[in-house]
Amino acid sequence: MDLGLKGRVAVVAGSSQGLGRAIADALAAEGVDLVVNSRSADKLAAVRDEIVKATGANVEAVAVDLTPAQGAATLIEKAEAAFGKVDILVTNTGGPPAGMFEDHSAEVWRDAMAQNFDSVV
Repeated sequence: MDLGLKGRVAVVAGSSQGLGRAIADALAAEGVDLVVNSRSADKLAAVRDEIVKATGANVEAVAVDLTPAQGAATLIEKAEAAFGKVDILVTNTGGPPAGMFEDHSAEVWRDAMAQNFDSVV
């Protein structure tokens, strides 16, 4: 499927596994230049190599923790240094623990919002 994204630049936070990895794979298959991110440099390097091998996409790996505010700034600075711009930002850094919605406290949900929203804004 051609979504008309070829030549765009995407930053995908939390892209070493799970949903973030699936999004990174799909964007790379669409011809998007990609910046993948996680805290684990080794895991991220393997992801970068796998995506490049599978799609031929231009992929930069930036291992940085997005919890502190400086982490998000570093990620965007490195993305802009590599590709000159960012067109797509996927904020996928985690969420509440598994379980039923009603079983989580308000504090757990606030922490999830801080991790997913505040850490990348």
